[in-house]
Amino acid sequence: MNTKKTVYVIIGGTSGIGAELANQLKSDNTVIHVASRKTGLDINDEQSVYRYFESIGAIDHLVITAGSFAPAGKVTDIDTAAAKAAFDTKFWGTVRTVKHAARYIKQGGSITLTTGMLSRKVVAGTYVKTAINAALEAITKVLAKELAPIRVNAVSPGLTQTEAHKGMSEEDRNAMYQHSQSKLPVGKVGQPTDIAMAYELLMHNSYMTGAVIDVEGGALLN
Repeated sequence: MNTKKTVYVIIGGTSGIGAELANQLKSDNTVIHVASRKTGLDINDEQSVYRYFESIGAIDHLVITAGSFAPAGKVTDIDTAAAKAAFDTKFWGTVRTVKHAARYIKQGGSITLTTGMLSRKVVAGTYVKTAINAALEAITKVLAKELAPIRVNAVSPGLTQTEAHKGMSEEDRNAMYQHSQSKLPVGKVGQPTDIAMAYELLMHNSYMTGAVIDVEGGALLN
């Protein structure tokens, strides 16, 4: 391998925002490793994560966009086991990934996590997503101190048109997008290209660490 090439690892990069980011980063000067459950990487399995990074070796930038289904509803109604499973995938899966990737990240490299606007926007019936995303934003700053000079940042997306909503009926999905578009100051719903630009900023700006970048169309203003 040409050691002058920049090596990126995108966990969760086979769909949605991660796939778009991988596409934007493609060039003759990059090597991009994309992994998810579809490729055989299970971030719930620590040995799977360990072996994955051992097989790759030195990298420049790690991006984690892998998410999880999080049950919605009141705390009195949600099955606790389902809530814990969601937390285990997105939060602890991120922790496992960072733990085993950090020793392979080269000087000047970075780690970028993915949270979500519900970390700071109060919406009833979303306590599971809120807790997961808030926890990730909290550890972003801790990891930035612990792992320095590796830079650690996070992107906090708002509603984005991705495969994450494919479980909804087309009618319900379109209604959700239209409602959001009418409320957002920017007057549109986010696209993967909009969010991917934030990851590029955090990876390539060497003066940013411990930052959480909101890309949510102004949803937090409402």
